[in-house]
Amino acid sequence: MPLTVVILAAGLGTRMKSRKAKVLHRAGGRYLLEHVVRTAAQITPPEHIFVVVGHQAEAVRAAIQTVGVRFIHQAEQKGTGHALMVSAETLAPLGGRLVILYGDCPLVRAETLRGLVAAQEPHDAAGAILTAIMDDPTGYGRVLRDAGGQVTGVVEQRAGTPEQLAIREANMGLYCYRAAPFWKHVAELRPDNPAHEYYLTDMVEVLRRAGYAINPYQIDDPREVLGINDRAELAVVDRLLRDRKVRELMLAGVTIEKPETVTVDPDVSVGMDTIIEPFAQLLGNTSIGESCRIGACSIIRDSELADDVEIGAFTIVGTSRLERGAQAGPFARLRMENHLDAGAHVGNFVELKKTHLGAGAKSMHLAYLGDSQIGAHVNVGAGAITCNYDGFGKYPTRIGAGAFIGSNSTLIAPVAVGEGAYVAAGSVVTSEVPADALAVARQAQVNKEGWAAKRRALGKRR
Repeated sequence: MPLTVVILAAGLGTRMKSRKAKVLHRAGGRYLLEHVVRTAAQITPPEHIFVVVGHQAEAVRAAIQTVGVRFIHQAEQKGTGHALMVSAETLAPLGGRLVILYGDCPLVRAETLRGLVAAQEPHDAAGAILTAIMDDPTGYGRVLRDAGGQVTGVVEQRAGTPEQLAIREANMGLYCYRAAPFWKHVAELRPDNPAHEYYLTDMVEVLRRAGYAINPYQIDDPREVLGINDRAELAVVDRLLRDRKVRELMLAGVTIEKPETVTVDPDVSVGMDTIIEPFAQLLGNTSIGESCRIGACSIIRDSELADDVEIGAFTIVGTSRLERGAQAGPFARLRMENHLDAGAHVGNFVELKKTHLGAGAKSMHLAYLGDSQIGAHVNVGAGAITCNYDGFGKYPTRIGAGAFIGSNSTLIAPVAVGEGAYVAAGSVVTSEVPADALAVARQAQVNKEGWAAKRRALGKRR
C-alpha cells in the first residue's frame, strides 16, 4: 500500500522564547525538522512526504534540503487535528497508509516507524499508536486498552481520573492509520476542550466508535520520541543525537578520547584507526580518512582530509582539502578553500586563505599566506606574509617549487617567485624574482658608533 508521511510543523513554540519557529532550531547539527524529514525518507520516497507549515512558512520551506518534499499551509493553528483537517484535500486522494509525525521529534528512528506501520496490519486495524511505559508519565496522555489489548482511547493528563492517571503506558503521539477510514472520519473531531482546539489524540476514540480497531506499538525507550518545548529540552536532544553519532563512529573503528566532549555533525564520515582527541569539533560535510589524528579542541568544518593527516591541537580548518600525510597545527588556521598536497606542513600560528601548498612544502611559524600558489618543497620562514589586498582588490602570489622565503619577508601581490629562488630574510618583494635568483630588498644596515651610550647619558642628565 502507498505510504504517505505528514509532518506537523506549523507551530511557533512560544516556550522556546525565540523569534524563530521551533522546528528551525538546531540539534545534532541539523534543523529539528530536517532530522524528521530525513528519517521519513527512509520509509517512503520524498515525494510522499508532506510538511504542514504555518509560522514562518517560507523559512521552514527553505530549511528543508531533501528534494521532493511537499508542503501544506495551515493558515490558522487550531490544534494537531486541525492540521490534518486542512490537509485532507491534498492527502485523502493518495490512499494507502498515513504516518503522522511531529517536526520537533528528531530522535525517532526509521526502525521504529517501520514497526509502527507493521503494527497497523494485524486484524485489519484502522490504525496503530506508538506507546511507551514511563516511570513518570506526568504530562503525557495515558493509553486506555480493552481486555484484548487493543487501544480504546487516550486520556489527557488534565482530564484523567485518578485510576487513569495511575496508568504508566503513555501516548508518544506518533500514529499510522489506514487512509480511507481516517479521512472518512477526521471531520468528526470536535474542539470540546478548554483550548477549543482539534486534538489528533481524539481520532482513536472517533475510529473506535465507528467500529475500527486501533493497535498499540510499544517501544522500549521513550526518549526516542522526546519532543522539544524549551532550550533545556533542546540541549538534552542535542546531546542524545551527538551520543548516537560518536557511538556509531567508535563502533566503526574510530578512537574518540573522552567522547562526551567531542562534537560530530551527522553527515561527517571518519575512517578506521583515526584518533579524535578531547573537545574536537567535526562539523558540516567533513570527511576524514583512515589513521588520522585530530588534535584536542580543533574545529574542522566542511573539509576533506585524506589518510594519515594530522591536525594539531586548537587548529581551525574550513572548506579545505588536505592530502595524505599533510599536517596542520597546533594553533593554525586554514580559513577557507585551501589545498595542502601530500606531506605539506603548516605549523603554529600560520593562517592560510585560498592557498595551495605543494607536496612537501612547509610554513611552520607565524605566517599569513593568502591567495597563493606555492610549489612543492617550498620553505616559508617565520613571519612571512603575502600582501594580497590593497584596499580595493585581491591579488595572487605564485612561488615556484623549491623556493626559499626568508623570515619576515613581505611579498606584495601580484608577484611571482621563480623555482629554486631565495628571498632574503626581511625583504619586501614588489617585483618578480627569477628562478634560482636571490632577492634582497631591504635597506643597507648603518651602525652609528657610540649612539646608544650618548642617549643613555642624555637621559640621566634630564
